[in-house]
Amino acid sequence: MKIKVLFMFLLPALIYSQDNIIRDTSFTINSAYEKIKEEFPFAKPATVNKEITIKSNIIYYQEGKRNLHLDLFFPESLNKKMPCIIIIHGGGWRSGHKEMEWAIASNIASKNFVTATIEYRLSTEALYPAAVLDIKNAILWIKENSEKFNIDTNKIILMGQSAGGQLAALAGVTCGIKKFEPVSKKHSTKIMAIIDIDGVLDMTTPSESGKDTIPSKPSAAKMWLGFTYKEKPEIWKEASPLTYISKNTPPMLFINSSIPRFHAGRDEAIEILKQYNIYSEVHTLENTPHTFWLFNPWQEKVINIIVSFVNKISQEAK
Repeated sequence: MKIKVLFMFLLPALIYSQDNIIRDTSFTINSAYEKIKEEFPFAKPATVNKEITIKSNIIYYQEGKRNLHLDLFFPESLNKKMPCIIIIHGGGWRSGHKEMEWAIASNIASKNFVTATIEYRLSTEALYPAAVLDIKNAILWIKENSEKFNIDTNKIILMGQSAGGQLAALAGVTCGIKKFEPVSKKHSTKIMAIIDIDGVLDMTTPSESGKDTIPSKPSAAKMWLGFTYKEKPEIWKEASPLTYISKNTPPMLFINSSIPRFHAGRDEAIEILKQYNIYSEVHTLENTPHTFWLFNPWQEKVINIIVSFVNKISQEAK
């Protein structure tokens, strides 16, 4: 198929879309590039792999009249059941869009994976925990349609970047917890692994919870959770993936920028995983901006790390 790479340029922060949903358009590939180009003049936006097949804007769930969509990416050969990596975009739980992740999704798919980039409800539309439930419904849709797309349901991985990394971790560690599970389901939302790319695991850390000092300038987390940390600290703990890491947690891969803020809760999580002999890996890419996964030369390294990790745990799962 012919692929059109979508670059959304800077627009007013809030707009009404055609479906009458308020959308924050402040986080795009272009806006991310503008922020890093002076410090990292060699960085270039990664491009979509044109050798793979894309099925776009498939409805995976309907919340009332609201349709939620995903895009699927396949390698040329579909002669065996393959792992599926579900990719959750970042943007402070408020902005961003699934098409931002087409480059990394297509380039991972070229390594004999199925990948999916998903739409989920952002904080301009629905507060926590709606996004987590959307992700769980995407997992269920993938499992229900696995035969059609040659997906191995025992090898479904959640991967997210920034706020998407936090969401991937939260969805991945809360299998079976009623608050975070869809009401009606034929399958378990259990997954094989979590890949967290610069997503915070501890929302209560001061670098996240200490931002709300000016009422007229609420933090992204406050706009998602509905309360500041001082107003309702328990909801910030409840939304922290670190709270739920246990013997039932799947293997975890952490890929981080060099910015300490986005490491919050990571080391504590790894210590808990070690107690239960659960496999984990950490890769911190030195001298990188927060949005490194969107750009070359870093995306290729990120993909190599991901492929190596998934292949390793897939072998161990046999």
